[in-house]
Amino acid sequence: MRGLTGEGSARTRGSIQAVSAALAVPTALALLVSGCGAGGTGARDEGPAHADSVAGAAATPSAAPSKSPDNVNAVKLIKDDPKVAPEVKRELKPCVADEYPVDVSYGKLTAGSADDVVVNVLTCGDAVGVGSYVYREQDGSYENVFKAEEPPVYAEIDRGDLVVTKQVYEKGDPVSSPSGENVITYRWTSGHFTEKYRTHNDYGKVVGDSATPVPAG
Repeated sequence: MRGLTGEGSARTRGSIQAVSAALAVPTALALLVSGCGAGGTGARDEGPAHADSVAGAAATPSAAPSKSPDNVNAVKLIKDDPKVAPEVKRELKPCVADEYPVDVSYGKLTAGSADDVVVNVLTCGDAVGVGSYVYREQDGSYENVFKAEEPPVYAEIDRGDLVVTKQVYEKGDPVSSPSGENVITYRWTSGHFTEKYRTHNDYGKVVGDSATPVPAG
């Protein structure tokens, strides 16, 4: 992971797996405030905005439909959003100075006049994704039109689709080695996101090396 940004989809496989080494799925939210330093995954249509610029930006998005909303205050969106789980809001605090553990992406997902905003909330230190959200511009404000809050989770924009990656643990898996991942592709249809594709990848176990993803047969 680079700073507060990262890779996505199948490309995020190794990154998400590595950052989840210190955090089991059931306890990810409880450890949200563990050590500082942040990261994430995801290749975006227009690239992520770093948290240092996000946290200090104006809360009001641009009214011009042709302009990318690069001044969206993602932290304020999360804090003010009634659809976001209380524990995510409560534990969303700066990791270093005013830098929050959030990844932000802009791109076309909902066929609106302005770019949509994808926000991934991570843990400090381990950069485990604990919540992924999509915001759609509507009459000068942003509406939450998608959320996923089962960690580890990460969302990205891929050629107009929303792609959400979730790691899978089986009984006995160490926290550093999940058994695989589910990659779910959503598409905006009739005013909401609907699931279009679902892929499961199993990770191969190689002695002396990190887990290598192997496509399920």
